[in-house]
Amino acid sequence: MSEVLILTNHSYMLYRFRLELIQELMKKHEVVLSMPFVGHEDDFQALGLRCIKTDVDRRGINPATDLKLFHTYQRLLRNEQPDLVITYSIKPNIYGGLACAIAGIPYYANVQGLGTAFQRKGLAQFVTVLYKLALGKAKTVFFENKANAEEFFRRGIISAEKATVLPGAGINLEQYPYTPYPKNETVHFLYLGRIMKEKGMDELFYAVKRLHDEGAAFTLDLVGFFEDAYKEQVEALEAAGIAVFHGFQQDPRPFYAAADCVVMPSYHEGMSNVNLEAAATGRPVITTDIPGCREAVEDGVTGLLCRAGSGEDLYGAMKRFLELPPAARTAMGRAGRKKMEREFDKKMVVAQALGTLEFGG
Repeated sequence: MSEVLILTNHSYMLYRFRLELIQELMKKHEVVLSMPFVGHEDDFQALGLRCIKTDVDRRGINPATDLKLFHTYQRLLRNEQPDLVITYSIKPNIYGGLACAIAGIPYYANVQGLGTAFQRKGLAQFVTVLYKLALGKAKTVFFENKANAEEFFRRGIISAEKATVLPGAGINLEQYPYTPYPKNETVHFLYLGRIMKEKGMDELFYAVKRLHDEGAAFTLDLVGFFEDAYKEQVEALEAAGIAVFHGFQQDPRPFYAAADCVVMPSYHEGMSNVNLEAAATGRPVITTDIPGCREAVEDGVTGLLCRAGSGEDLYGAMKRFLELPPAARTAMGRAGRKKMEREFDKKMVVAQALGTLEFGG
């Protein structure tokens, strides 16, 4: 039985979004996971998977820790001698990819979004060089949207022949079934994710404050961790009766079910899983017109799109939603569910990914 080694920087994210792919791989291969232990490693082990704890500094570039990670991956490859390696996220893609290229082991990289790496000129040039070195011998590079793939082509990191664009990780339609639209007394907007600048918090908080000042009746439910910079703002929104902060939640499904509309004003995404989960549940989505968000929404049909970084535009979209009759909101949610069934069914995404992997070559 051939061995598949998966390198990632987050066990929680791997379990949440790649479990079905791993389970399919396990039917024919031995699957080994290398990752930091930050949640769900016990669940993986309960499935019979061997998990190797590997520390990955997820933020910033530190030559000492990054070189240590590269050597860790080299040692891991020598010990495991895998037949094929799959990498997720920037540092496993780069340092795991380099280690695989040197060792002559076939590998497949997953680019789950560009993040801030390509937003800063100096850093973008450095990361481009690293990616060119790391992905030069990759069998295939998976992307979650076309725009991210085209950015790699434009920068000369890989050729178009090496790219496969998938609709994100897809959505498990059984785990996220359609639920009847709620009959809330006032509209409940839901934001689910990290409460941080790059997720559009400044714009969201501007929009809800303005709507509240104009007398609009609604509640903003906030689910997720907040960065310290937003602690006072979140507390002020709660004190004003605008928002309810629920903290991080292991199971987001009850919050989607209770929402009238999900708002995701992010600046950049690979593919927003929140948008997919919301639409699968049958909830309209207001999100930014950017790669990784726009793919999940048909503007005016399943939700509304707004300009990234524009509090004014987000305010306008949320106001338009508040003015919709309940029947129109329900119809948007149903249309969103049908879109997920047509385009984002995880079974289709997993089958496409598996069909791209080559063993024995």
